[in-house]
Amino acid sequence: MRNLLMSLLMAGSLIGASVGTALAQDASAPAAASAPASVATAAASAPDTASPVSANTAMASSAEAAAASGASEAAPAAPTEPFSVDSSKISSGDTAWMLTSTALVLFMTVPGLALFYAGMVRKKNVLATVMQSFAICCLVTIIWTVVGYSMAFTPGSAFLGGFSRVFLHGMNYIKGDKATTLTVSHLASTIPESVYFVYQMTFAIITPALITGAFADRMKFSAMLVFMTLWSLIVYSPIAHMVWEPTGWLASAGVLDFAGGTVVHINAGVAGLVCCLVLGKRVGYGREVMAPHNLVLSLIGASMLWVGWFGFNAGSAVAADGRAGFAMLTTQIATAFAAFGWMFAEWIVKGKPSVLGIISGAVAGLVAITPASGFVGVTGAIVIGIVAGVVCFWSATWLKTKLGYDDSLDAFGVHGIGGIVGALLTGVFAVKDIGGFDGSVLLQAKGVLTTVIYSGVVSFILLKIIDMVMGLRVTEEQEREGLDVTLHGEHVE
Repeated sequence: MRNLLMSLLMAGSLIGASVGTALAQDASAPAAASAPASVATAAASAPDTASPVSANTAMASSAEAAAASGASEAAPAAPTEPFSVDSSKISSGDTAWMLTSTALVLFMTVPGLALFYAGMVRKKNVLATVMQSFAICCLVTIIWTVVGYSMAFTPGSAFLGGFSRVFLHGMNYIKGDKATTLTVSHLASTIPESVYFVYQMTFAIITPALITGAFADRMKFSAMLVFMTLWSLIVYSPIAHMVWEPTGWLASAGVLDFAGGTVVHINAGVAGLVCCLVLGKRVGYGREVMAPHNLVLSLIGASMLWVGWFGFNAGSAVAADGRAGFAMLTTQIATAFAAFGWMFAEWIVKGKPSVLGIISGAVAGLVAITPASGFVGVTGAIVIGIVAGVVCFWSATWLKTKLGYDDSLDAFGVHGIGGIVGALLTGVFAVKDIGGFDGSVLLQAKGVLTTVIYSGVVSFILLKIIDMVMGLRVTEEQEREGLDVTLHGEHVE
């Protein structure tokens, strides 16, 4: 079965080239054929508007913006790139909420995800596991500062941003004697651009960190750093641009992703699946006991993820407003229903509810509600939660066993599958009165398919190149002794 999946990936590389050609032709089509792009661009907030439109929610106001444009030909054009404003244009309430949300999302990775993953590996690999999350936090901060942010959140093509913010060139805060000026993003005009930059950086940090769960216990630390560097630039930034920049290919098509169902979870989950297929199974997988060494750590980590996720989802409103509050509501509801969905499914199938099961179900619910949180109501949140809990339990148990791949900590089973469930059900349950648009399952499927193909094919190519140049996997001796000692010279007593 593994050989079959590897063959499909290699075939996908060839298909990806054809898809890329098709996308390029789509991008070069006449403007009349892609009218949503101009509508989405008009949705970006002008300097004089009272409420911001984030990259995550820009499309939600496009209809209103288009109507306003038609009503007044004299109205100034909406900005399409970062610009400078007087400090009086900045909302202290929005800024305070976004500073808080930024800290919450960073808290999700360090220490939240680090502890969640660390408790699920064997004791001999716990330090190597937390090291991966912490090192990625540092690595992506550097990458995002140098060029990642510019590639994702500045105007460019339909598939990639420009380079106007390389090394954050042009981003400033100038305190004068009589007036203070600063730059804001065209996607969030009531908060400083510096805050928006760091907020989006926390998303860019946690996404590659999620991937590490798929190849836990067996990848070289050096190879991991190289892969994550290239993946962040070549996979994450383009997907973020396509989905969240209003002129991006998927955004202009009408694909809805409030807080990262495609950009973060499907993207990371598919990359994780490719990683575990290319690396192969852990030594002794299926023959030796590989039970979690400390589920208390995992429960604490999952709890931190749950709390931090409010910054993830409610923060994606980029405003301290009612929509942020409603996104927080739907997030809490979906998570609880998903946790119980997984727990009861496991209880029925295996006879006992487990701690690992209920926390995995909670994370599955958080994942699935992410793309929908700013678009659905309570009913949608309940259904998405239940479906995510049950389906992700199935994918992490039956599907993984049936196909025979070794997704160590179920990065694909929870984030990949949960993200797909959430993205598709956003198309079913999106409420126009909440998010500004009716949902479309076909459009959501377009976003899912694009992310799966692009992330899967490019991740496969990057891994094969790195494997040829420096090798991906530790030796069997190193793996048996444990990565804590062999890679980092440390161990847990």
